[in-house]
Parts: sequence; C-alpha cells; structure tokens
Amino acid sequence: MNTNPTHRFPPDPWCLREQALDPATHFLNETLFALGNGYIGVRGTAEEGWSGPAGTSLDGTYLNGFYESEPIHYPETAHGLAKTNQFMLNVPNAKGIGIWLEDERFDPLQGRLEAYERRLDVRTGVLERSLRWTSPQGRTIALSSRRLVSFAEKHLLALEVEVTPLNFAGTVRIVAALDGAVKNLEAGDDPRVGSSVSGASLELVGTEQAGHFSALVQRTRNSGFMLVSATLTEATGEPECRRGNLRLEQVYTLQAVQDQPLRVTKYAAYHTSRDYPENELMARSRAVLEAARADGFAALAARQEAYLADFWGHADVEIIGDDLLQQGMRFNEFHLLQSVGRDGKTNISAKGVTGEGYEGHYFWDTEIYIFPFFLYNKPEIARALLEYRWAGLESARRRARQMSHPKGALYPWRTIAGEECSAYFPAGTAQYHINADVAYSIRQYLEATGDDDWMRAHGAEIVMETARIWTAIGSYDRHGRFVINEVTGPDEYTALVNNNYYTNAMAQAHLEFAAALSDRLAREFPDDHARVVRSMELDPAEPDEWRRAAGRMFLPYDAELRIHEQDDSFLSKKRWDFAGTPKENYPLLLNYHPMVIYRHQVCKQADVVLALLLLSSRFDAADKQRDFDYYEAVTTHDSSLSSCIFSIIAAEVGYADKAYDYFMETARLDLDDTHGNTCHGVHTAAMAGTWMGVAYGFGGMRTDGGTLRFAPTLPKRWQGYRFRIHLRGCLLQVSVTETGTIYSLLQGDALEFTHHGRGVALTAAQPQHEEAA
Repeated sequence: MNTNPTHRFPPDPWCLREQALDPATHFLNETLFALGNGYIGVRGTAEEGWSGPAGTSLDGTYLNGFYESEPIHYPETAHGLAKTNQFMLNVPNAKGIGIWLEDERFDPLQGRLEAYERRLDVRTGVLERSLRWTSPQGRTIALSSRRLVSFAEKHLLALEVEVTPLNFAGTVRIVAALDGAVKNLEAGDDPRVGSSVSGASLELVGTEQAGHFSALVQRTRNSGFMLVSATLTEATGEPECRRGNLRLEQVYTLQAVQDQPLRVTKYAAYHTSRDYPENELMARSRAVLEAARADGFAALAARQEAYLADFWGHADVEIIGDDLLQQGMRFNEFHLLQSVGRDGKTNISAKGVTGEGYEGHYFWDTEIYIFPFFLYNKPEIARALLEYRWAGLESARRRARQMSHPKGALYPWRTIAGEECSAYFPAGTAQYHINADVAYSIRQYLEATGDDDWMRAHGAEIVMETARIWTAIGSYDRHGRFVINEVTGPDEYTALVNNNYYTNAMAQAHLEFAAALSDRLAREFPDDHARVVRSMELDPAEPDEWRRAAGRMFLPYDAELRIHEQDDSFLSKKRWDFAGTPKENYPLLLNYHPMVIYRHQVCKQADVVLALLLLSSRFDAADKQRDFDYYEAVTTHDSSLSSCIFSIIAAEVGYADKAYDYFMETARLDLDDTHGNTCHGVHTAAMAGTWMGVAYGFGGMRTDGGTLRFAPTLPKRWQGYRFRIHLRGCLLQVSVTETGTIYSLLQGDALEFTHHGRGVALTAAQPQHEEAA
C-alpha cells in the first residue's frame, strides 16, 4: 500500500481536473473520469480513442447485470463447488468520434498539445474536455467535448464534440463509430483482476444502419442474452455509411471555415433481453434515441444537473477546512451513485461500472459497507438493493441444497445473477456470514424506515429462510454451547476455522431477529405469516430452536488477554513476521501461498473489529479498546474494506490521531491510488466507508438496538463538518464545529435520539437543538 500518495489533482471541492495528458497515468484516469448511472458505465477514454503504449488503456463500456457465463474448470473437482462463472462484459463502444483534418487524424499524442484540461464536476455529472492542438503539418484546432450518462434515462449515453479550425480552412471529416470489436481484460497473476475468458463473448446477430442511425445486434455465447447497441448522430449534412467487421461508421465530410466551430452530437442506447423481450429491443432503442435527439444535449445536461442537485441536497457531506478531503468525499459519493443498480434486478459490484476488477461481481460489500450510505441518504435505492436479494432467494435456496442443507437459503459469496461464482471456496462459499449480513441490512432497513409492507411481502421470509442455515451447520458441543465450525469470517487471511467470532456473533443476532420477526408476523399480520409458513414449510418449533441456538451461541473470549478471540485457533498461531516482511511483499495474497498465510496470526482486514461496530451495544468501551489494540497489531489492511472500520472504532475508543489517519487512507484511496489497482475500477466499499467514517466515526452515530445515538467529535485538523440522514420519514442534519453540535430537523414531524447519552427530542415546532462542545 502506498502510504505517501502524491495528490495529482488541484484541491477543488466539487471538481476533478486533469491538466496534462500523461500516458503514465492514463489507465488510472480512465477509471477516475468514468461516468455511469447504475446501469451503463463508460470509462474515461476520449472519443477519438487512445494510441498510447500497450497496457495504458482499457477502453471499456459496461452494463450492470449484463454478463456472460462459462464453466469453471477444476483440475480436481468436488461436490458442491461452484460450476459456472459469470462476468461483466465489455460491450460495444458507442462513444467513438474520429476527426480528420484533410489527411491528418486528430491524435493528441501526435503533433503538439498546446493546452489541455479535462473536468468532472460532480454537481453537473458532465465530463468536459477542452484543448488546443497543432497537427504535425501545422493545422491548429480548438476542441471541446461534453459527455454524460443519463440518471433520468438508464439506457442513454450522450456526448457532444465541437471542433474549431484556428489557422486553416478546408475539409474536415467526422467519423462517428459504433465499434463491437471489443473484449474483456484477460486474467493475469492478480486474482482480483480480469476474466479467464479469451476472445469475444458476443456473437453478431445482425446490424441496422441508415442515415444517422446505427445498431449492432449481438448475443452472448453461453448465457444467451441479446444486446442491441445503437447510436444516433447529429452533424451537418448526410453521412456516408460504412460497415466493417463489427464496426459501423457514419462519415461526415464538412467544409471547415477558419474560426467557425463544427459540432457533432451523438446519442447511444443499450438494451438487453435481461430487461425486455428480444423483439422489443430495437424499437426501444430507437425510441430512446429519438427522444434524446428531440430534447437535445443541453436539455439532457440540465436534467442531469437537477437530479444531482436533489441528490446533494440530501447526501452531501461537508468538510470545513480541508479541500483535498472534501474533494475525496464528494468524489466517492458521486461514484457510489454512478455505480449502484436501482431497478431491483441489479446490485453494486466491488468496482462499480468503472472497470473489470472482480469481474463485476456483487459481494457482501453491498450490505455491510454500501447499504448504510443509501439507507440514510436515498432510502429508495436501499430498498431496491434488498429487492435484488429477494429476486435471488430461489437461487439461494438451490445453493443451500447443493451444500447439503435440506432446507433454508444460502446466499452466494460472489455473483451477478444469483448463482455462486466463487471458485475458491475457502475464501468464498465458506463465508457463511453472508446470510447474517443480508439479514442485518434488512433489520437496518426496517428500523430506519418502518416499511412493514416490504417486511410482510419479502423481508420476513428472507430473514427466516436464511436463519435456518445456522441451525443446519451449527451444533451443541459437550458443554452445551452452540458452535459453528469450518467457516471463514471477514478476514480472508484466516480461512476454514471453528467459531469465527464475527460469524457467531452475527449469526446470534440473525437468529434472534428471525425469531422476533416470526412472532411479530404471527401476532400482527396472521395472513402474511400463514403465507410465509406455507412457502417455507416452516415447522412451528423452528423459531424456538432459533432462540435456543442464539441463547447458547459460543462467542470465543480469552480471559487472560481479555479480548474476543477471532476464532478457536487464532491466538494459538505464530504471529506473522511483520518486521521481516519487505514492503514490496504486500499485499500478502500476491506473494505467499494461502496455506502459508493461514498458518499465521495475521489479518487482511477488520474481523472482530467489524463486529464491534455492527453490534456496538453488545460491547463495553474497555472491550472495544482492548480488541482494537490487539487486532490492530496483526492487521495488514491489504483489503480496502479495512481502514474505514479501524478508523470508526479508533474514534470511539478515543484514539483521535489513529482515527484520522485511518480515515484518510480511505477517503482518497482511489483519487491517490493508494492500493495501486484503481486502474481496474474504483473501490465502492471503501468509498462508502468514507461516509461511514464521518457519520459512524467522527459523528459517533449508532442505530443497533433500535435507538439512534450520536457522540460527535471534531478532528483537530477540521473547522467543522456536516451530514444528513433520513430516518423514519425525517431528514436530520448534524452540524459539528469547534463550538458544539447543532441538530436540525429539516423534514418530518418528530425525531428522538441521544447526544453522548443525553436525550434529544426535535419536533416541527422546535426543529433545532444545540449542544455545546
């Protein structure tokens, strides 16, 4: 991990500015300047493409939830191993616009680039570029471009390019291309990157091209989905249409006048049979493109800005006194919004829609890291994420049967469509805590929204069906304790252990919640209870069994060290030789066989420390401090999910400097590329962890146990900070400065909570309360 990053961008609190074009940073900047809307993701490669050295670009366009599948080949297979992988596809590039000045192609890496700036303003959601370029033969142009991926229309990408000849007149050709000759990044030695597939995964079914319109119709080889990629271009005159192998072009030949701009506007739409019947895809594509052309780019940009104004009005976190941090904060929130599916059929992948790291898979990152951000800022998106889990319940039931569980549901560790895609079960399928993580997010949602309708229709059945797995894999030992053996907790450097503390503690909370939900459903909504009982074939004795297992759950604790043991064997292992491990040997997973790591007392990420956050009210302050001290010393933070959790607990136990340092590792992790792999996509969990670091860490916000609590502190390097949360139909603003904390009820009738243990009640009549520092 690079702990001394160089800040490459000016510290603008709302904008990311690239002021030089450098092949050495191009691959990374393609990720940082990517645009998305939760469905379409477009990496930040310019419209004219990239002619730089090999390995400095991956010109990707992705559709959240659209995937190819392939068999997983094991040299030695076993029953229950994942059989099929799913991976997000690089789909046709619809943004291509080539520019020819007489016989010279515009290429900023040739000739002389005299001025250059690229800007991503997170208030507008538009990527802008302006430059001045002189060709090798001396022709000089000014070029500007704007690009957006529409938040209002999920299938739409729009862009506009303007070229002005500055010292010549003559023929300028504009070549608008739809290029299907794309492929995915092939996997190398890093297991986090790329797919094992080679070659194209999309087969051409047909094309349509006439006038300003082009469309490619393709089908995935194995998963069988159809894709229509279509473009509609606006430029002066009628184009010459050209067709090549998987490439359609509209060529506009224009007579340029010196100092007179030439403009081309291009709209692109993507539709797949995952969303609509195949026979509707082309008509839907045409309709979206015609509507976009009727609106025009300016109207689309205005609609984009209005959408974001509403988002920032609810979700903005203000940091007073640190523009670099403010930039990182808003950049992270913007990318979360760009990455998250909101249709109930898609989720949010570990890399969003910005790159191919982790193959576009969804993990527990959603429920434990990302879900809280949306729950308290855009609850409707949080609900859509839960609807995705509801849509995958049948697949989870099938997975449970594959794992020899006669009843219940087991959610996959990594997936796109609901099937388990993890080929390495010790750090995949063995992470049974995924079930408890899903149940935890449902509990958070119900407590924050009071949405009993969703609980009755979906939530209760998910919670109860997944709870069954704990009584299936757990058992009572000779001391009468309920134990859970042979699982892996959050720490992926410690696999296949007995009684992982996080897993057992979260399973306990899950079982308690499932039993309580069953009781409440039977008491308050008997018809819904009867329906769920029928659907699950629920034995009336099962809720009591859940309560019994929860009550006797074994939670490992070392009386001598007075810490919670990560698992039965963790403390008996030899400590990793941190002093003798060269910096270049981190992350460990890239330099040591898993068995070498598993034999040692070393953590990749927060494990017990994460339980201290999620189940905060079950621990006292002394426990938290001792646990933090012990596990900090053996944790590498090789996972981007780790530093934010350590920051939050450090803030709670009074380690202000550590809290701030860990927070800063998270806040600009991608902007400063501190993990060295942002070129393959942003780290969405760490981005959400930044929001958690402010609200849960410095704001001291906790909601476990059904009560809202705050314990704000102010980092000494800040003048103040402000964030907002949605809760039970209310919008609360928390403002912390050197003089104290102000709570403001911006929407809603009434809200009660505590401030450092003291009760606070806000109402519409008295919407503000101030506490002195």
